Amino acid sequence: MFAKQVCRWQNYIFYLFYDIIISFFLSKVLLIWHIVVILRLIIGIYAVIFTQKSMNKEQIQNGVSEDVVKESIRNIFKYIGEDPDRLGLQGTPDRIVRMFGEIFRGYKDEAKPTITVFQNGADGLVYDGLIIDSGTFYSCCEHHMMPFFGNYWFAYLPHPKGKILGISKVGRVIDYCAAKLQVQERLTRDVVEMLTEALGTEYPPLGMALVMKGTHLCKTMRGARKDGMMTSSYLTGKFKSNAALRSEFLKMIDK
Repeated sequence: MFAKQVCRWQNYIFYLFYDIIISFFLSKVLLIWHIVVILRLIIGIYAVIFTQKSMNKEQIQNGVSEDVVKESIRNIFKYIGEDPDRLGLQGTPDRIVRMFGEIFRGYKDEAKPTITVFQNGADGLVYDGLIIDSGTFYSCCEHHMMPFFGNYWFAYLPHPKGKILGISKVGRVIDYCAAKLQVQERLTRDVVEMLTEALGTEYPPLGMALVMKGTHLCKTMRGARKDGMMTSSYLTGKFKSNAALRSEFLKMIDK
């Protein structure tokens, strides 16, 4: 009788430890399973975010993907009688898309240059004479998507109590405004208006002037096929009202 009771207790203790061990391992398995589920969820969320970011990077204007643009370029090759699959053209659609991102960066707000200005007289010298800058520009005609390029001459008359432009920023503003489909007349105005805005409204410049002379390939390479340069100008303030000041500026251009 006593032996049977001992046996029963032994069986009871055995099954008790068995249940404890099984429960322990099951809890560990459930814990691992929960961790796996959470990790898969996190990975899924990051995959969605990464995919969305990748899609956004591929999109250019109006949500059109790079692949659509590349296929359109291939179709243009076919239209003009070319073979888009020949060796020399296989990478051309990709190169054109990357080039578009560079020469048409003027549509991107993040590419807009920061225009550095300084308080006139802060260094002990008040600038009240002409400040002139010159250089080159390159843009693309909106009528035929062909380049036009040339030289510019910029001048302004700062307000004695106003701001002074960081002169290197003039060229950066011209490059930014030119980096889109343009006409030369509007390009000239866009540059002057952007630089005027940077100098503030409290003491705006007394006058600003910009002259651009450009060669247009839509005229020299096609159509009329004639050499020649187009000149456009945009004048404000005293450059418009003061003939002597305007003449002084234009004489500097002709030198």
